[in-house]
Amino acid sequence: MQSKEEIFTTLKALLVEHFELDEALVVPQANLYSDLKIDSIDAVDLLAELRVITGRKIDPLTFKRIQSVGDVVDVLHRVLNEHVAA
Repeated sequence: MQSKEEIFTTLKALLVEHFELDEALVVPQANLYSDLKIDSIDAVDLLAELRVITGRKIDPLTFKRIQSVGDVVDVLHRVLNEHVAA
């Protein structure tokens, strides 16, 4: 089981490396679209990268409702822990 802090650290590294974002901008309250300038194509790429990292499929409809970095962390935490508890 991964903590939300561990998930955030992994996600932050992914966003900085893959999307060439300034590390200081990647905070839990940052909006993916308005603050980090993630567009719809980037969002699809992010979803694919998260699937590779987690080994879990994330429902695209759930991902569509995500707005902030913290929302991504919450969804990943739930997805990863569902499989641990099962």
